[in-house]
Amino acid sequence: MSWFDLAGRDLISELDWTKEEYDVAMKVTDQLKGAYYSRTPHMRLSLEDKPGAGETVKDTAEAMERYCDGIGIRLLDDAVEHYGQGDLVMQKFAEHCRVPIINMASDINHPCQSLTDIYTMHEKLDGAVKGKKIVIMWAWSPWIRGWCSVQGTALISSLYGMNVVVANPPEYDLDPKVMQDCRDLAAASGGSFEISHNLDKALDGAAVVFPRNWFTKDRYEIGKEKEAEIAKKYVSWKYSTERQKKLGAPGHLLQCMPVDRGNEADAEVCDNKLSWILDQAENRLHTQKAILTLTMGGRL
Repeated sequence: MSWFDLAGRDLISELDWTKEEYDVAMKVTDQLKGAYYSRTPHMRLSLEDKPGAGETVKDTAEAMERYCDGIGIRLLDDAVEHYGQGDLVMQKFAEHCRVPIINMASDINHPCQSLTDIYTMHEKLDGAVKGKKIVIMWAWSPWIRGWCSVQGTALISSLYGMNVVVANPPEYDLDPKVMQDCRDLAAASGGSFEISHNLDKALDGAAVVFPRNWFTKDRYEIGKEKEAEIAKKYVSWKYSTERQKKLGAPGHLLQCMPVDRGNEADAEVCDNKLSWILDQAENRLHTQKAILTLTMGGRL
């Protein structure tokens, strides 16, 4: 039998398909599972509108908007070929959709997480986030992470008038456009924004610390193995118990999780009374519901 024989067929009872048809389903499952674990993209979506390129974003977006009240898209770094491609897909969807597009994490931004982070800080600091110092620090880890979470938190903290410091080794500068946006937002909100390559100096007086690994700007050219080699030069860059005690300020831990315990932050820092990470994780649920309620016109 052909795989195409199942097109348009119902599957309501286990008896609706024969053993041979279930065998076909299991073969397809094997292929899709293999693609999943090898991180092989299997979506036919194309940003190009030309024969053979795949289904256009326009067609996909206009079809999907008929199914729902909103569309959430998550396109992280391993799902794209170059920095900015994931964000471009979302922008193209938004051009052609009449329902809201929600960025569930792209290669540039992560607004759902950013809202959670500022909400958590607002909640924990009794609404007084303006003027508080937050340090978003590169931290060593064998995990090679993207930029969206740290860039998003830098943006929203700057928007709310916090004194934002991004601390990173020289190789780990973030998107210059995003960094300029942070400067502009800080200037307009009465906050401040700076970049530092001196971790301990940057941490001094921090009310909140966000330790997170991220890759270099050359990630797509040099690959993950080279990224790991560069990162090993900076294994001392972590939010340690010793550093937290020397801050001269609370130094509350903010981290969107999963946190690489012992590398990005000491286990004690993750578990002590200054850690907000579990409250932050819970708040992601509540802020996400708020986004959906608002963007879908109160339908929830």
